[in-house]
Amino acid sequence: MRSRYTAYTLRNSDYLLGTWHPAYRPASLEFMTDQKWLGLKIMAIAAGQVGDDQGNVEFVARYKIAGRAHRLHEISQFEKLGGRWVYLHGE
Repeated sequence: MRSRYTAYTLRNSDYLLGTWHPAYRPASLEFMTDQKWLGLKIMAIAAGQVGDDQGNVEFVARYKIAGRAHRLHEISQFEKLGGRWVYLHGE
């Protein structure tokens, strides 16, 4: 989760798409040029440990667009695919 957040802050679409489950991955990503990420807080983790195949991460990411503050609160679902954790989707 933290590496994907960092990839968003760096606008690293290759990393984001590479860590997205192929069944859910979009064809491409577009970033807002005036979006500034301010921080990530992990609220809860369910499963997702070494012996698990799936896990959830609840987080809040803060950002600004045109000087206005916003929050993204999501529960992300991840799955281990080929030994790597990949993002499925979020609620």
